Amino acid sequence: MANTMRGVYTSLTKIRRDVFREVAKICYSVSSDPSKDDNDFDAAFDELPYKILPGDVATYRGSVFLERAIISERIRLAMGLPLQGVDKPGRVSEGISEAEMKGLDYYTPPLINVIKFACNACKDNVYEVTNTCQGCLAHPCREICPKKAISFVNKHAFIDQGACIKCGMCAKTCPYHAIHHYVRPCAEACGMHAIGSDEHGRAEIDYKKCVSCGQCLINCPFGAIADKSQIAQVIFSILAGDEVIAAVAPAFVGQFGGKGNVGKLREAFKLLGFSGVEEVALGADLCTVQEAQDFLDEVPDKLPFMGTSCCPAWSVMAKKEFPEHANCISMALTPMTLTARMIRKQHPHAKIVFVGPCAAKKLEAMRTSVRSEVDFVLTFEEMAGMMDAKGIDYLSLHDDNKSDFDVASADGRGFAVSGGVAHAVVDVIHTRYPDRKVNVMNAEGLSECRQMMKDAVKGKYPGYLLEGMACPGGCVAGAGTLVAINKASSAVKRYAKRSPHAVATENLYCDKIDELTAGFEDDTDI
Repeated sequence: MANTMRGVYTSLTKIRRDVFREVAKICYSVSSDPSKDDNDFDAAFDELPYKILPGDVATYRGSVFLERAIISERIRLAMGLPLQGVDKPGRVSEGISEAEMKGLDYYTPPLINVIKFACNACKDNVYEVTNTCQGCLAHPCREICPKKAISFVNKHAFIDQGACIKCGMCAKTCPYHAIHHYVRPCAEACGMHAIGSDEHGRAEIDYKKCVSCGQCLINCPFGAIADKSQIAQVIFSILAGDEVIAAVAPAFVGQFGGKGNVGKLREAFKLLGFSGVEEVALGADLCTVQEAQDFLDEVPDKLPFMGTSCCPAWSVMAKKEFPEHANCISMALTPMTLTARMIRKQHPHAKIVFVGPCAAKKLEAMRTSVRSEVDFVLTFEEMAGMMDAKGIDYLSLHDDNKSDFDVASADGRGFAVSGGVAHAVVDVIHTRYPDRKVNVMNAEGLSECRQMMKDAVKGKYPGYLLEGMACPGGCVAGAGTLVAINKASSAVKRYAKRSPHAVATENLYCDKIDELTAGFEDDTDI
């Protein structure tokens, strides 16, 4: 299910960005002032809900106290801290000073959280008759119902929820479309079927199923679901004098404005305190070469098909739900990990921050095999909050007009858009074997990805390369993006065309791939 709210500035967008901005502002100002002690730091956070929502009149909900309680929980998640709830006394700042001193390098699960008292307890998988029912003479809804769950009261259809089996036949049959199927938006967006209801009808996540794709975050119209952030930990590292280098995902183009103004991006990160910036599309090129070689070596002689590896939510889903075919998902390192390894070769003591569109990358960075590579993960939206905190106007920044990073290929930059990964792999294969036919199937959204895997397991895609993307539209539709999916997709494609290199093998780093991939074993353990 594609999210229709991406790129639409709503009150929820404002709340999220206000929280990220104000948390970053406190971390920059209080932590950098030696005259401030822990009490000042705590006080700043305790006062923050009142700063974000001043006054005594509710703005969004029935009670300003409820609004501030929700903001308080969002502040804690933005600091990487656990939810508190409202069933016992607590301060927003509880545990924050310890987080500053210890530096929460990794998240304490769960990453995705439901703020229970923000949840609307939406109806889920319920058929109800609306006021548009005309009480028609034929009563087709009643006649078609296999459980006789529909009766008529005062010439108006009524559904007995105890007898209803949710088959939907009544809704399909009604000539006036008067029967509505209510589905919880977050549950409908979850391709893992990981969201159910607690005893109060509020959303509840089954973390055994959840792969942290983040689609529930952006599909909940009440803003009741949020993930943890590492904004504070990144800022603490910068202020501690660490060499902090950003690795920016291919989907960055257009997220902060402009048309791929890399010079402006470098300047913005410099003003935030970063020591440098690298393009993750470089790692995408290396990932492409590795996956192309894996495909040539193993399909179809050793494996019936091969799935791409770069989307962690898709690959974890495939391995979880199809364990007997887990080896059919490429073991190639993801672009994030490869880029981090490239950076660490030259900057062994640096803190590496992946900046991208994706909540699932936060989960990937927690894996035992990746923790030594990537120190922190931030989304574009979180990064925008840091820019706002420092008063950075991206579009007004100076563009140095230097060459775009160490130049990645057009195919590597195209990873951000659905279909781009498979296209890049096929192009590499064709550079070596121009006549080799490579069949490709791609799916967007985890429900479609699951169906693609089911079909592949049944033999529908023999010898195919399968590309899975958890977010409909690709990485440009990730939970941490800022602009509309179609706009972002077009911007990425335009930026890709600017590369002087068409295919991943033209990347000058490709001769180092054996060195960069040595000693890596993929895992999903946290």
